[in-house]
Amino acid sequence: MLTFLRKRIRHWLDQSLFQLRDAEPGEVLLTQRRVFIVPSRPGLAFAFMLVLLFLCSINYNLSLGFGLTFLLAACAVIDMHLTFRNLAYLHLSAGKAAPVFAGEDALFELHLANRRKHARYGIWLGFIGRGMPALERAADVPGHGTSHLTLAVTTSRRGWQPAPRIRLRTRFPLGLLRAWSYWQPDSKALVYPQPEESLSTPPLPLAPVEKSDGSGVAGHQDFAGIRSYQSGDSPKHLAWRQIARLDTELDAKLITKQFEGGAASDLSIDYEALPYGMPVESKLSRMTRWILEAEARQLPYAFRLGDQVYAAALGPAHQRACLRALALYEGQL
Repeated sequence: MLTFLRKRIRHWLDQSLFQLRDAEPGEVLLTQRRVFIVPSRPGLAFAFMLVLLFLCSINYNLSLGFGLTFLLAACAVIDMHLTFRNLAYLHLSAGKAAPVFAGEDALFELHLANRRKHARYGIWLGFIGRGMPALERAADVPGHGTSHLTLAVTTSRRGWQPAPRIRLRTRFPLGLLRAWSYWQPDSKALVYPQPEESLSTPPLPLAPVEKSDGSGVAGHQDFAGIRSYQSGDSPKHLAWRQIARLDTELDAKLITKQFEGGAASDLSIDYEALPYGMPVESKLSRMTRWILEAEARQLPYAFRLGDQVYAAALGPAHQRACLRALALYEGQL
């Protein structure tokens, strides 16, 4: 019974009092009902001092004491208004979150827009929740202006990483009161599998295949001449002697060596080709490492993971498509 009542009270506090919501798409406006304000510790000490001054003024019938007490109380009331206004009617929106590898920090872009003429100062933003870092970022938003900042969350596993709930708080201008609000941005970052350690990763699964024209990515043997550099050529084959002889102002271009003969290598990164008893996450980590290595060595590679099959290619678009498939894979074997 006590557990049930505790859950009901917590649900009422979250939904009715603190206005906690699910992910809020688009731009969010912090209305008056979403901003809460209470005295801070210095504010409580200030209130105690006012009461003490008021009692002393009554006891000793001090006119100047009454004047000082009411003047300080008026300053506190003005501070309450300014603290609340510093946060109320602020427009919030979430930006893009770039993909990261598991174990890295996912960076979430946040945008604060001020549609009113008065500036906002000293607004602190930070993620809240179990396991969230205590680090907060401060932002100042000029009148009729915007401010942008990023908050980081450490990722632990692949897949979609939604942005945690954000708390905005401020004590501007005097610090006697603390105003805060909550926001759940509709943003998520794609987390790729963590690449396997390079020292324990087997070599790339290259399958040598002879081609009729004798050209290929690997196995170059006989030097045949030079030609202009093309996208995808290995940096190891650059003709540095010929490049050094060119006039850098007139002929600023790269030249690569051309070979004949040898064998080509077909590189296929296939989930089914990995050992059967290997854990799923270990397989995905190894495939991630192979993709990164193939891109670094400029080796076109085919990709196969369940029903997702990509022909041999190279480049950022092909790499993103393969890593995305690994990040969202839901198979069990």
